[in-house]
Amino acid sequence: MQGAGNDYVYIDCFKTPIETLGDISNLAIKISDRHFGVGSDGLVLIMPSNNGADVRMRMFNADGSEAQMCGNASRCVARYAIDNGIVDKPEFLLQTKLSNKQITVQPNGKITVNMGCPEILEHNVVSVSNSEYHYTAVSMGNPHCVIFVDNVKDFPVKEIGSIIEVHKNFPEKTNVEFAHVLNDGNIEMRVWERGAGETLACGTGACATLTAAAINGLTSEKALLKLRGGNLEILWNKSDNNIYMTGDAEVVFYGEFLIK
Repeated sequence: MQGAGNDYVYIDCFKTPIETLGDISNLAIKISDRHFGVGSDGLVLIMPSNNGADVRMRMFNADGSEAQMCGNASRCVARYAIDNGIVDKPEFLLQTKLSNKQITVQPNGKITVNMGCPEILEHNVVSVSNSEYHYTAVSMGNPHCVIFVDNVKDFPVKEIGSIIEVHKNFPEKTNVEFAHVLNDGNIEMRVWERGAGETLACGTGACATLTAAAINGLTSEKALLKLRGGNLEILWNKSDNNIYMTGDAEVVFYGEFLIK
């Protein structure tokens, strides 16, 4: 499935017991390989909840590391759960490693996820390749470093993002967003994801970018985030201080993977 081009392989662990999967981190590495595996940004397990939510997800990056949360994957899990009868209501709770997330399926089929409260960590400067980059660090349960640039299309995301990801300022590594504010309601961005490299989209990254833009006075608390794989509607609702992300989720294909 893919959400805004963020593509993951999903395993229905209601049908395939997790005990049969072996070393899940190793499986994520193999299955994500775009030449010798299926090819994806990572692996997501759709599971029964163990804390009272309606459905649970576990998400592994392409390098085998387990992530706390993935916004685009959460919409895809919601789509699968609705389409396959795991849940039968338009509003329900999704359990993630980070916390339970409120899911709402809109009448137009788009899915909204309450991504929770953003945490603004710091404003700082990082030096890379003889250049200084001012950034705003934001946590959406996972770390983000948001940098505003004049031309995101031609920006050397791999060169700069790969260095900042592992910079000493970020002891747990970080996702890195490069963003260009087009106007008050539109932001263009690219993302270097921790453990995955540049991806076509990142839901938590889009939320972090809107947060950084708003607190720096570059936009209001609502904008359309234009990513390489598609658009995400992000709203920072100041009444409850939560970020709401709305977007599509699409099944691409079903198949079998032989575990060797």
